[in-house]
Amino acid sequence: MATVAVKATAYCLNYAQEIGLRYGSTPYQERHATPDSPFLAGLEEAIVPYDMVCSYAPNLTYIGVLSTEELAVHAKPCLENLETEPVRFGKYGEIMPEDEFLGLLDICDVFDLIWLEQSFAASVRAKLEAHPLMNEVQLKRLEQGHDPAEVEKEVSENGALPLYFSGNVIGCCRKGHDVDENLTAHVLLENIASKAGATLSLMHLIRNAGLQPSDIDFVVDCSEEAAGDINQRGGGNIAKAIAESAGCVNASGFDLRAFCAAPVAAIIAAGSMVAAGARKNVAVVSGGSIPKLYMNAREHVKKKVPPMENVMGCFALLLTEDDGQTPVIRLDALGKHTVGAGASPQAVTMALVWNPLQAAGLTFTDVDKYAPELHDPEVTVPAGAGNVPEANYKMIAALAVMKGQYEKAEIPTFVKKHGLIGFAPTQGHIPSGVPFLGHAVDAIKAGTLNRAMIIGKGSLFLGRMTNLADGASFMVEKPTGKKAGVASVSREEVESVLLDVLGELAVKLKE
Repeated sequence: MATVAVKATAYCLNYAQEIGLRYGSTPYQERHATPDSPFLAGLEEAIVPYDMVCSYAPNLTYIGVLSTEELAVHAKPCLENLETEPVRFGKYGEIMPEDEFLGLLDICDVFDLIWLEQSFAASVRAKLEAHPLMNEVQLKRLEQGHDPAEVEKEVSENGALPLYFSGNVIGCCRKGHDVDENLTAHVLLENIASKAGATLSLMHLIRNAGLQPSDIDFVVDCSEEAAGDINQRGGGNIAKAIAESAGCVNASGFDLRAFCAAPVAAIIAAGSMVAAGARKNVAVVSGGSIPKLYMNAREHVKKKVPPMENVMGCFALLLTEDDGQTPVIRLDALGKHTVGAGASPQAVTMALVWNPLQAAGLTFTDVDKYAPELHDPEVTVPAGAGNVPEANYKMIAALAVMKGQYEKAEIPTFVKKHGLIGFAPTQGHIPSGVPFLGHAVDAIKAGTLNRAMIIGKGSLFLGRMTNLADGASFMVEKPTGKKAGVASVSREEVESVLLDVLGELAVKLKE
């Protein structure tokens, strides 16, 4: 059985309410179409402060302050039952304040695209110097800052995008080319923000794993951004840029894209490299998505629900050789949505859940927890999208009934026992199963979980290349107890040894 160990995980959120207010897809389009829109005015009035974001149970579950079990019994709705004290740092990562995140954008910028105003740069420098993960090399990249008049001129005359903090312009993102639409300030801001978020998670991952940046030898990025120019719009390699920002001098990398299915597909690809012996320490990383900030805010404002799509989700996972002691991903029972599988929910569930269970000789109830699209229902339900995780669990349970492995009347029990409360931000690729991997690994180590299935699904029609659905899945299990790579002894070798021993024994008996 081919396996790969999940050595460490990291999950971070970047508070980005000002970025989202200006450049999230829904408010950005509304501002250009109807600048005096009541929706925009209502959104600005409804902005959720940082402390509330750090007191919101789903966010705290994402960074590891709360367990998924604690979230399940937490008083609902979580928006009305905040934790008594805001918490920034969890065992997986952190919720970074927006001013520090803007400073991190500048640190991760190597083409002088991010300009910060002098006083803001000085203020954020003092905060980042106190950050437990920032080193001297990174802090040296943080600029001293520009005169406000320089920033204003770059915005008004040269196509730069203004950057805000506390309602004031504190810098800008400059364009990377005079005429190339692929290097506009807007595109570059999205790419740099994703790169910065992934860099932060990678730094937390390295600390969580007890390694040095130089120990990472390969990085796979699975975000939803694309770096390139007019001649190659998605040329990449954002992964290598992330490795550079995190100080991983011995790493190379590549990007993998598959919409919301990309994280699971990237883990399978990375795990296969490790299991084959091609790479030793492979990090799978992703930053968040600016366009998805306040994506559903129109309905939230309309229904007087706090707009919680104000954070960019990011993560990093470390895959290493199976050492017999660390929870493992099975590579012999993977789910994949094939071209001919069909696009109905039942067909997708068959491909991603039933088929790998069959391959492994398992039943539906042999999997303790399923982790499909883990969108926070307190965000999606008011937006009209329903409780996405619950819908997935009902489909899995219905398939178990159809296969004769469960009773129809027990579907609610299945959902409760094998399901999870959604806790991930609606960042597309971010909720696709992977946020549970850290919790699953911890639970397996603690002996409270034997097996979980991580499921990623993607909507390929968004790219206008195909109407096909997409998806992939894998199972994470208890340690094998046997170190991978230990050569097994063949029957022929055993027979040869026995013959040698018997021959020696015969000689001694004759003596």
